[in-house]
Amino acid sequence: MPVTPLPLRLRTAVGVGALGIAALLSACTSAVPVDVAPSAADPVCAEVVLALPEELGDGLAAVDTTAQATKAWGSPAHPVVLRCGVEPLGPTTDRCVSVETPGGPTVDWVVVPDDAAAATTGTSGSGESGWTFTTYGREPAVEVYVPAEVAAERSTSFVDLLGPAVARTQQVRTCL
Repeated sequence: MPVTPLPLRLRTAVGVGALGIAALLSACTSAVPVDVAPSAADPVCAEVVLALPEELGDGLAAVDTTAQATKAWGSPAHPVVLRCGVEPLGPTTDRCVSVETPGGPTVDWVVVPDDAAAATTGTSGSGESGWTFTTYGREPAVEVYVPAEVAAERSTSFVDLLGPAVARTQQVRTCL
């Protein structure tokens, strides 16, 4: 039995409709593109990500990412991005701060102004520096990138909310 092709007008309408639906769905589910960290497959990273909060304060609700062992919060255009499994830091002269979590663990973070981190987190810089927080003395290491757009609007004190999840990593050194 021969197959009769649909009329051109109907085929065009179906094609346009499908493209419209695909565009709507992609707009609703825009995931933040993030490069996977070298040790993201470490099982501890799964524990860390599952224990992370769904919100880091007003306007910083969780958004989807494209990589394993990552989480993002805020606007997909300028997200705060966490990656677990980054290369652990060795001894450094960069600023190291101990962040106490209310009622919980203390986590040491090396804090550096860094626009270069935007390349691995999928964010685009505004010409100003964002901030990169990398755990010090913890394995696997965890990195948090706060873009300049977020740092300009609010304090980065929300890093203390990450403490209970990040404390699941093994502490092998501390800040001096």
